[in-house]
Amino acid sequence: MAESVVLDPVDLHLLRLLQNDARTTYRDLAAQVGVAPSTCLDRVTRLRRSGVILGHQLRLDPAKLGRGLEALLSVQVRPHRRELVGPFVERIRALPESRTVFHLTGPDDYLVHVAVADMADLQRLVLDEFTSRKEVARVETRLIFQQWDCGPLLPLGAQAGPGGPGGPVPAKADAARPGAA
Repeated sequence: MAESVVLDPVDLHLLRLLQNDARTTYRDLAAQVGVAPSTCLDRVTRLRRSGVILGHQLRLDPAKLGRGLEALLSVQVRPHRRELVGPFVERIRALPESRTVFHLTGPDDYLVHVAVADMADLQRLVLDEFTSRKEVARVETRLIFQQWDCGPLLPLGAQAGPGGPGGPVPAKADAARPGAA
């Protein structure tokens, strides 16, 4: 079980700011939050060590990289057994077209976000990398017209506005989560 981390309004404000721009300097963060830069550094370090902050990510524009078509592939794997699931997921994660892989409940086992050059490239990917695999029973493709990022991820009960909540809010931390950096 993941241990709880208590987040106060200053921690929540730091998390909001960092989710909007992870490159913000500690000096700028400290000024916006109203604490000393050394206090800001200590708090962010504590949030990293506790597993609340998992890492930093550089976002790229797929279209500027020649991958202007994005799609979601719903994939059904049969039989859905561990000895097939592990190698399937590792193969899909290794594909340069794969952006994100979700393991699901329901009629589909996986949802894979992919970025490709065009429709012919998408067709090649689906036929050569998905439906050609013996464990893949079905693939359903949905094109992405547009996507929007949403607000910062905050613990339950925390307000998303700049005022923040009035008191500490517990958050689950799981430092052992894959991909934590």
